[in-house]
Amino acid sequence: MRDNPRLQFTDAERADPELEKPIRKADKAADRADRAAAKIPKKTVKKKERVVDPGTGKVTTRLKFEETVKKKPPSKLAHAVRDAPGNTVLAAAHREIGKDEDDNVGVQSAHKLEETAETGGRMAQSAYRSHKLKPYRKAAIAEHRLEKANVNALYHKSLSENPQLVSNPLSRLRQKQAIKKQYAAAKRAGQTAGTAGKTAGNTAKAAKTAAQKGGQATGFLWRHKKGSLIVIALFLIVCLLLNSLSSCSVLLQGGLSGLAGSTYPAKDSDMLGVEDAYSEMEADLQYELDHYESLHSGYDEYHYDLDEIKHDPYVLVSILTAYHQGEWTLDEVQGTLAMLFEKQYILTERVEVETRYRTETDTWTDEEGNSHTDTYEVPYDYYICYVTLENFDLSHVPVYIMSEEQLSLYAVYMSTLGNRPDLFAGHPNAAGREDYLDYDVPPEALEDETFAAMLAEAEKYLGFPYVWGGSSPSTSFDCSGFVSWVINHSGWDVGRLGAQGLCDICTPVSAANARPGDLVFFKGTYDTPGVSHCGIYVGNSMMIHCGSPISYANINSSYWQSHFYTFGRLP
Repeated sequence: MRDNPRLQFTDAERADPELEKPIRKADKAADRADRAAAKIPKKTVKKKERVVDPGTGKVTTRLKFEETVKKKPPSKLAHAVRDAPGNTVLAAAHREIGKDEDDNVGVQSAHKLEETAETGGRMAQSAYRSHKLKPYRKAAIAEHRLEKANVNALYHKSLSENPQLVSNPLSRLRQKQAIKKQYAAAKRAGQTAGTAGKTAGNTAKAAKTAAQKGGQATGFLWRHKKGSLIVIALFLIVCLLLNSLSSCSVLLQGGLSGLAGSTYPAKDSDMLGVEDAYSEMEADLQYELDHYESLHSGYDEYHYDLDEIKHDPYVLVSILTAYHQGEWTLDEVQGTLAMLFEKQYILTERVEVETRYRTETDTWTDEEGNSHTDTYEVPYDYYICYVTLENFDLSHVPVYIMSEEQLSLYAVYMSTLGNRPDLFAGHPNAAGREDYLDYDVPPEALEDETFAAMLAEAEKYLGFPYVWGGSSPSTSFDCSGFVSWVINHSGWDVGRLGAQGLCDICTPVSAANARPGDLVFFKGTYDTPGVSHCGIYVGNSMMIHCGSPISYANINSSYWQSHFYTFGRLP
């Protein structure tokens, strides 16, 4: 079914900044065409295969089953042509009946009922044919888009290989038209275009020819300068006007597309419903803890170590939207809610049995009638129940259950709060949309080229949301993922390290000797052993770090000073 090839490019071509975007678009278009082709209905056909035994010369016929693409059903137009004679006769019959129906109410009613039934039948047939044709339509659209993407990639490749061809707008237009013709001719001739090199070579030749023709056209314009200048001036004015209108349209479409892509698609009733359902599950858990000794009786002593029960409703809705990759309903996500609840709240019970002793007294009378009292220690089992509730934090769950694509969606929704800051307004645990703190690093600090490179990379991501486990721009970052990314793109190669791991590879530095480019580490920012947070020191008591969102911060604030651990210098 595939009419257009997947172009192949060398690593050098993919690394070329001028070719990166058109190549990426061609690859994506090929992926979509592959997926669309895979959805076309298939059928299994039987084929006979003759096999000759080389030893005996005996011929054996085997039955072989092969999967082939089903033939495309006739289009609506073909059905219309096929049914035209019958429809003509039917229409004539209706007209004849219509002449006499005014005088007979029964005939009129029956005729209307018949017409309604026929209309319903035609609609049902049309819907059925449309459903059967849908995968073929999608495949055709994908093929058309792939052809456009391939031509565009080859056009940019020919310009990259032959920069002298980029002479003026007229010659560029001719070049692209020549490439389209060459591509279409290659497709008609059945060329596979296994590599982009051969096809691009042909298109380059066509582009050179187009450039020569462009030169001839330029000569003609030079000989008719005055008239040409007037025509060109009018042409440029029209182009500027059309370009302005087109730019406004593109900007508007881009803005609307970005807004739609970062907005929660679910209905308010469903989003508020999942928040109520999750809160009800939390209320049930709290009830169990409050009445644990009556619900789980039989122990002599109870000890509790309980985290607070709470969650951010925006985190919940963002997870559901990213996980289901689009609109969902309350009924559809009941299973997901249960899964999230089990991952967020871990309730454990540990029972210890101690051997303890109690004093018992035994009074008895001897044969002479004397009374005696004996005291002794009796061992018994003493049961101690240790109850622990860990709130893993709902925002830590996505990295464990989502693909990179889903995690990217989650980061987008959290950065915008689904463009619904009003949805959970007033909720005590709802995250607010916070702006990042900007800061101008003193110019003298940027004289260090290594630090300047670190800062340039780090500042690209100001305002990115905090995503637990995130370690790239596509998924956003957590604190150690952010620092790891920055230093790995500034001359080091340390891999993806946690906050403690980053601290371990650094040499401790005193506050007096700390300089821009050193790392700064903190402890106790959340319940974890060792270093819990890190950032990049930029001087003057300021750091850039992945908080919520990525921002600058003053490490002399009371909060950061209460958790400060050390500065560290990278190797």
